[in-house]
Amino acid sequence: MWISSEASTATGGRATQAWAASGVSIDTRSLQPDDLFVALKDVRDGHDFVAQALEKGAAAALVSRIPEGVTPNAPLLIVPDVLQALEAMGAFARARTRARVVGVTGSVGKTSTKDMLRAILSGQGRTHAAEASYNNHWGVPLTLARMPADADFAVIEIGMNHPGEIAPLARLAQLDAAMVTTVAPAHLEAFDSIEGIAHEKASIFDGLRPGGTAIFNADIATTAILRAKALAVGARTVAFGTVEGADYRLLEARIAEETTVCQALRGDQPLLFKVSSPGRHFALNALGALAVAEALGADPMIAAHDLGRWVPPAGRGQRERIVLDLVEETYFDLIDDAFNANPASMAASLDMLIAAKPTDGIGRVGGGRRIAVLGDMLELGPTEAELHAAIARHPRLEAVHVIHCVGPRMRALHGALPRHQRGDWVETAADLAPRARSLIDAGDILLVKGSKGSKVSLVVDALRKMGQGGAPKEGTA
Repeated sequence: MWISSEASTATGGRATQAWAASGVSIDTRSLQPDDLFVALKDVRDGHDFVAQALEKGAAAALVSRIPEGVTPNAPLLIVPDVLQALEAMGAFARARTRARVVGVTGSVGKTSTKDMLRAILSGQGRTHAAEASYNNHWGVPLTLARMPADADFAVIEIGMNHPGEIAPLARLAQLDAAMVTTVAPAHLEAFDSIEGIAHEKASIFDGLRPGGTAIFNADIATTAILRAKALAVGARTVAFGTVEGADYRLLEARIAEETTVCQALRGDQPLLFKVSSPGRHFALNALGALAVAEALGADPMIAAHDLGRWVPPAGRGQRERIVLDLVEETYFDLIDDAFNANPASMAASLDMLIAAKPTDGIGRVGGGRRIAVLGDMLELGPTEAELHAAIARHPRLEAVHVIHCVGPRMRALHGALPRHQRGDWVETAADLAPRARSLIDAGDILLVKGSKGSKVSLVVDALRKMGQGGAPKEGTA
């Protein structure tokens, strides 16, 4: 993937010796032999781990100084600034590849849409995509630096926490297509309004190459902002959604317990596809992904078929069966959506729970229940209490039997719920996790949802430990 001469050319750095690397790593825990180790400075200074990386078989290390415990003749690439060098490597890798590249951003659904695109495009060419949620100032250049020169497609996830973050990353990626999944209240601590968020999301179109395509959600209040930005940069526009006039229009989404079957129009042509997960939001993201695939030159019919390869990753709506007793065949179902949360994704996750069907007749109380454990939604700014309390007004929320609330912000929801739905309120997830067994009965289906910082994944871990074996349920949600 990288040889010392190319890396030196890309970065302007000095190689202490010739080397060749088959990958790029920023973490010694996941480093593979022959990786180039990049000594980024974040929570910890990566220079502190260079010796360990070389001992584990790293081909070389990208550094700004010779670290303690490393000899001057060790395989190093010495640069003035490691992050800037990684960005330069990302730009070099982008320039040398023939891949058609799409950037994906949005308040909700970036990672699931990126993974859908990976599944769709992999059947039509060698596809490179970001790992996990590598979507920030180091994640995007790292993803680009890892891109094989012979890739046919690449999918780059681009996120933000503050104004001005998306456009530089999009320009670095030199996009052939750019997609905005949706615009919703998230990171409001850093923005004055939802319109401010829309302008930031729309700035991904600044990274489009001439002749590039802008794909965006037609159903939201800020669609006009997205469309105007796309037109201002001279992009071809493709809108997806349910509204009349959308280029990709969702006509019907039939939500079953484990799938969503969708009827849509691609222009004036009928389009039928299935998503292996219940949820209207997944259907819309999938429709947008199909629009992206066609914009990149993929066959739309093959793409619709290959969409069935996608399933949600752990922590993002994955559904699994927890077996309580193998002999008596008792179990409950868990929806793990504990990675992130904002009002839009919270509503979508509740829709999944409401659409799910509990199992009657196997628990102590007879009838299976829908239960939610909801953790704080972070970075919502001065209206956070109102936004948390507004969850109580979610349509059909009466179908959820009990709602447990975790965190100081979720106290607003706890107070707004009807008394019969009001479960426990606790300050931290660590307070609730030891009581996991008391939350659930056989036949129930339980959703755990919250921002990563709320640590409701502790509750997920405690619930999983109750199981006696069994695999994730086929057709995960």
